[in-house]
Amino acid sequence: MSLYCSVGSPDTDISPEQLKQLLHETLAKLGPRNAVLAVPPDQSREHSQAGPLTRFIYEYYGDKLKAVLPAIGTHTPMRPDQLAHMFAGVPLELFRVHNWRTDIETLGEVPASFIHEVSEGKLDYPWPAQVNKLVSQGGFDLILSIGQVVPHEVIGMANYTKNIVVGTGGREGINRSHYLGAVYGMERIMGRAENPVRSVFNYAADHFLRHLPIIYVHTVVGRSPRRPNGGLAVRGLYVGDDTECFLRAAELSLKVNFEIVEEQIQKAVVYLEPSEFHSTWIGNKAVYRTRMALADGAELIILAPGVHEFGEDKGIDAIIRKYGYRGTPATLQFVNDNPDLAKELGAAAHLIHASSEGRFKITWCPGHLTREEIEGVGYAYGDLKTMLARYDPHKLANGYNTVDGEKIFFIANPALGLWAHRSRL
Repeated sequence: MSLYCSVGSPDTDISPEQLKQLLHETLAKLGPRNAVLAVPPDQSREHSQAGPLTRFIYEYYGDKLKAVLPAIGTHTPMRPDQLAHMFAGVPLELFRVHNWRTDIETLGEVPASFIHEVSEGKLDYPWPAQVNKLVSQGGFDLILSIGQVVPHEVIGMANYTKNIVVGTGGREGINRSHYLGAVYGMERIMGRAENPVRSVFNYAADHFLRHLPIIYVHTVVGRSPRRPNGGLAVRGLYVGDDTECFLRAAELSLKVNFEIVEEQIQKAVVYLEPSEFHSTWIGNKAVYRTRMALADGAELIILAPGVHEFGEDKGIDAIIRKYGYRGTPATLQFVNDNPDLAKELGAAAHLIHASSEGRFKITWCPGHLTREEIEGVGYAYGDLKTMLARYDPHKLANGYNTVDGEKIFFIANPALGLWAHRSRL
């Protein structure tokens, strides 16, 4: 068990040149490698700095970097133009596509008794540890799992083992882990490095992934008041092969990415960058990351010029359209009564996560979905053009603003943090 790099603090600002130097120095500590696989996230995590890090890996290893497998999980595969943008300088022929339904191998099972214990008796099924066959059968002597540690709705803090067993995972593993998190309670998990879902993933890693040469490359990224318009700064880089590098990154992320609001928010406006957010499946981070800061009866307005679908997967899109975001009791009943939803527990978990449970109003303002579509899944609809004119994201600062005498809380990118009021912690 080794920690190869541990650099970071709330005030650290690692430049691209320093990031490259730190990574190359770290890779040198690993010794010669001849067949390397990089596993970065997709464009929905572009701010993670995984794009530059993957390029630095390619520059270091050259033709010994044999493949790059974006850890897309259930997301739509990246298009060539998205790959060229995020991973500029990395040859496109190195990239492989993960299919979560067909490209996987089950390495073992976490027993149902363990799931029963960590779920406090709520669930009683085994959990299959599934990974892409390229990870398990590719013959690599180094697998670099790359990504940002940041508060997350399913796993508490993103990355570490999740990048492998979900990002390159299979249908059953993804569905059952997401459902575990939803049934246990999202607000009991978010921002916590140790929780039932993480325990399951770590059990799988300890029992079924030890034979794989996986090294985790974690960044911590936050907004910097010293940069124009609250630009991003890399606050930390942590590289290792066990939980220590993750826990160090998680500790820093809570200081950098977790904001406690002094008063519960009555109206929040969240902007979804169109190059990053194309669906409510990803865009509902606007709901997940703000719900613990919103007052009862509050309104959450989501400005989403790039959103044109509900699910990234066509099957899941149909599920969302059919059942909608109706809250936990209704969704659990739908699961009990409908085999199609019972087979897609990850989608059921998403429907729970992205409901306000009737506590606050969610107004979606999508660029490419109709009023009928939005209202059909249980949300309020807002006209994007009208809302952008009223709440111009290019003129608003992160945090509190006054717009025509109205106090609002603006968030430029919900993927970068977690907001909560002390009463909900």
